[in-house]
Amino acid sequence: MPKMKSKSGAAKRFRALGGGKFKRTHAFLRHILTKKTTKRKRQLRGMAAVHDTNAKSVRRMLPYA
Repeated sequence: MPKMKSKSGAAKRFRALGGGKFKRTHAFLRHILTKKTTKRKRQLRGMAAVHDTNAKSVRRMLPYA
């Protein structure tokens, strides 16, 4: 059997963690930043975990993660 391919878009957006969860970046921090408060932009920095309801679909997109 040939190898399964990862979805390249998902591979750029998600990384696997040791416990089987996935980490992701926050949305809404790319453009139109002038109207967003400093507090809001600061809290969007860093990583977050993928929610449990979406973890199954992310795992399917990244078969070797």
